[in-house]
Amino acid sequence: MKLFTTKQIAELDKFTIENEPILDIDLMERAAMQITNWLVHKFSNEQKMVIFAGPGNNGGDALAIARQLADLDYLCEVYLLDFGKDLKGSPAINWQRLVVQNTVHLIKITNINEFPEIQLNDIIIDGMFGSGLTRRLKGVSAEIVQKINRLKNQVVAIDIPSGLMGEDNSGNIGENIIEADYTLTFQFPKISFLLTENKKYVGSWKVLPIGLHPDGIRKTPSNFYFIEKSDIVESVPRRSTFQHKGDFGHALLIAGSFGKMGAAILASKACLRAGVGLLTSHVPKLGYSVIQTTVPEAMASVDQHDSIFTEFPNLSSFSAIGVGPGLGKKHNSARALYSLLEKTTVPLILDADALNIIAENREWLDKLPANSILTPHPGEFKRLVGTTTNSYESIQKQIQFSEKHKVILVLKGAFTSISTPSGKLYFNSTGNPGMATAGSGDVLTGIILGLLAQGITSENAAVCGVYLHGLAGDLAANEKSQPSLIAGDIVEKMGSAFLKIKSNSTK
Repeated sequence: MKLFTTKQIAELDKFTIENEPILDIDLMERAAMQITNWLVHKFSNEQKMVIFAGPGNNGGDALAIARQLADLDYLCEVYLLDFGKDLKGSPAINWQRLVVQNTVHLIKITNINEFPEIQLNDIIIDGMFGSGLTRRLKGVSAEIVQKINRLKNQVVAIDIPSGLMGEDNSGNIGENIIEADYTLTFQFPKISFLLTENKKYVGSWKVLPIGLHPDGIRKTPSNFYFIEKSDIVESVPRRSTFQHKGDFGHALLIAGSFGKMGAAILASKACLRAGVGLLTSHVPKLGYSVIQTTVPEAMASVDQHDSIFTEFPNLSSFSAIGVGPGLGKKHNSARALYSLLEKTTVPLILDADALNIIAENREWLDKLPANSILTPHPGEFKRLVGTTTNSYESIQKQIQFSEKHKVILVLKGAFTSISTPSGKLYFNSTGNPGMATAGSGDVLTGIILGLLAQGITSENAAVCGVYLHGLAGDLAANEKSQPSLIAGDIVEKMGSAFLKIKSNSTK
């Protein structure tokens, strides 16, 4: 799914109105009905709907929703922010329709003293300001937002919480943004929904289709994407009857050190579960019996050192190389990593301590093969690119890093983001908080390595790997629960994840 800026979404609305064609008021009615249907399925008509509307199109949506709910025997009150100007266009039409309907209690608010008494069981519908907002709220608008946020009522935001901007909120004032329990957004998630610090405002969000014109969506350029199941199905390597293990690549995994052999085991198992034909796991001497016993499907390459990585085997037979899980940062390991960067000709996957070593020797970035994949968690990302003050700044720096160094960068977290050398940024749609557990990143490294070794592009390997990793985590959490989820559960659900993406069911 393409993601668009709020300015682009406004243009898509306009394109739809002109080319469907459809009147603006009718498109608003269609959008409002999607919200109304959701509300009817979620809340009883024994609960009063207290609707706050602004003078723009977001308010117009709110007014249409109030009328539709009233037609379905819901008790509704509308509080319209009055800035001393008459309503225009579709909002004005919807206000007049409410007047004619004569069922909904209509009140205009000019100051905070006119804020209504709201009962605890009432549902607050926020339709004050939509995605076109470009300035932080102030005055009576901010006061109303603050008042709503102090209440314990459930709050449903129409399209976007009032006060939140669609992309960059670095200069915004948090207390002047609605803290919604649910956000019902139209056609596409807003980019700001996918950024960590905005979770408290957006709550649980759901995308509702409103029939924006497909030609407009197709023609409008974007470098931002939201990964869905349909994006993955065609990229996962397929198998035919006469293929053999040599057709599915040979991966080299360099991992493990004294006390950290678990990382090598998890990454090795995940790599195999991702479908690689052959895997060689390079481990220190102490890890030989460990890897041979716990991952018998993998071949073992044994380092001359007892407890750390200091060398690597001949690279000529490997189609992809992964380095980092449980590696350690000893001087000899850093020297061996440098030698690997000098000699490899295939894309690398760098994780964990391999990234930490690179961060301490930033000039080595120039030695990375083009389209190598880096998989940092936020702490490792900070060491690579420097400190950032918010998530929007982080993704900008992430994109710049990928463009400058010609690498794929996977920034792990909720809605894991994947940047590419061409300036694209993908957000992942799978995964859950239970995956914030030791070893989960090692599993991701193994999955991406296994896919890359099979010959798909680095970009597709990263996108598919992240999606499958999250999907396997979701399946594991559904069975085990989020608190009890461990990294090995993710590995064990990889088969179910493959089956799910090849089925007709949705994510």
